[in-house]
Amino acid sequence: MTNKTKAYARAGVDLDLGNRVKRGIQALVRRTHGPEVLGKIGGFGGLFAPNFSGMREPVLVSSIDGVGTKLKIAFAMNRHDTVGADLVNHCINDIAVLGARPLFFLDYIGAEKLEPQVFHQILRGFTKACRAGKCALIGGETAQMPGMYEPGEYDLAGCIVGVVDRRKMIDGSRIEPGDVILGLPSNGLHTNGYSLARTILFEQLRLKPSARVAGLARSLGNELLRPHKNYQPQLAQVPEEKLKGLAHITGGGLVDNLPRVLPNDCDAVIDLASWKVPAIFRLLQDRGGVPRDEMYQVFNMGIGLVAIVSPNDAIPVAKQLRAKAIGRIEPGSGSTCWSS
Repeated sequence: MTNKTKAYARAGVDLDLGNRVKRGIQALVRRTHGPEVLGKIGGFGGLFAPNFSGMREPVLVSSIDGVGTKLKIAFAMNRHDTVGADLVNHCINDIAVLGARPLFFLDYIGAEKLEPQVFHQILRGFTKACRAGKCALIGGETAQMPGMYEPGEYDLAGCIVGVVDRRKMIDGSRIEPGDVILGLPSNGLHTNGYSLARTILFEQLRLKPSARVAGLARSLGNELLRPHKNYQPQLAQVPEEKLKGLAHITGGGLVDNLPRVLPNDCDAVIDLASWKVPAIFRLLQDRGGVPRDEMYQVFNMGIGLVAIVSPNDAIPVAKQLRAKAIGRIEPGSGSTCWSS
């Protein structure tokens, strides 16, 4: 067995190292657990005994996603403590727009070679975001796959499961003309548009991640690594009956994500002058020569989540969400339009 293990390690997969690293994460992951989590990390399946008391008709809500080529920035910066949080928060937002609260999360890490320090940075990001989001990290998979990735590279994916009472689900069906569109500010690019951003910044403009760019408060690399916001705690403070529709502004931007919650006979009309687009997006548009409409389809442009509310609720809900009115609902065909 020793000879076989050594041969496998020479082929690029060190099982002993993997076991040692995984044993070291027990205490870290356990900090995300509540009484609903049964068993321990390392079993063949994660165990979660939910408490649905107070719910008339609980509905499980699930989502799965990755971080995309934002990982290339983490590789270049040799900083891996934010991308795990990006993944957790992105997944939480995807179910929060239906009114769901997160229950548990599972991760996948595929790597060319298991680097303990990198692995622990990623896991710290996972566990920090799970604790903040009141979401248990109950399991995952770490795969060493030499030849599948470039040296020093890895990929991340995550799956989340949450719950919402069916009668409190937010599905956009109550949206009607006259409703107000509120925009919640993003924290930069979040986890979308990085392939275009990297092409403009690092290939066309030949900038380095360490570059200081006018208008940015931090280095370019650190600006691009700003973590994806988790909006669910803010949304949970607003009575669900006041939220007619919610859209997470990810890949596809305002152009493609808002129609996902609109009735077929309504348009979302966005006032592009109603908020100041952050400097990083202006840099990408101006220096990259990207047309305006494409910018609003690729990037979030400073709006990470949209809430649609009645005119009577717009001011108090905007105050609760720390959001601002960015548009309105008009009769139409289920698309996003610009008013300026």
